[in-house]
Amino acid sequence: MANGLYAARRNRNVRKKMRYKSKDYVLRLKRRTEKNDLLEGAPMGRGIVLQKVGIESKQPNSAIRKCVRVQLIKNGKLATAFLPGDGALNHVDEHDEVTIEGIHGPRSRSMGDIPGVRYKVNAVNGTPLKLLVLGKVQKSMR
Repeated sequence: MANGLYAARRNRNVRKKMRYKSKDYVLRLKRRTEKNDLLEGAPMGRGIVLQKVGIESKQPNSAIRKCVRVQLIKNGKLATAFLPGDGALNHVDEHDEVTIEGIHGPRSRSMGDIPGVRYKVNAVNGTPLKLLVLGKVQKSMR
């Protein structure tokens, strides 16, 4: 960086050029995540549960992660969402309305040892899934 009395314009232009070396900046500039995202840039989305699925975790772990296939209401696209919590699968039935959110992996990708799953279930029929798993509330009928 230049350190001079008239160096501000050059420093600004150099900084602007160097930002393109950051992958996050380029993806944000091209709105790539919003275009590829099933939620279309929204933080959460509602959907209908189509089926319950078990997804095997990646090596070196050996487990079946409980997930659900969800059809989003706003655009009809299909997503696989993870059910966090012990026994969460018992509280979700087919044709329930669930709220899904990002699983917060790196660059809005999948998280940890669950391959290809980008979303997690937040609420079932308007009731938070965490409270259902803890047994503090009953699931409301839709």
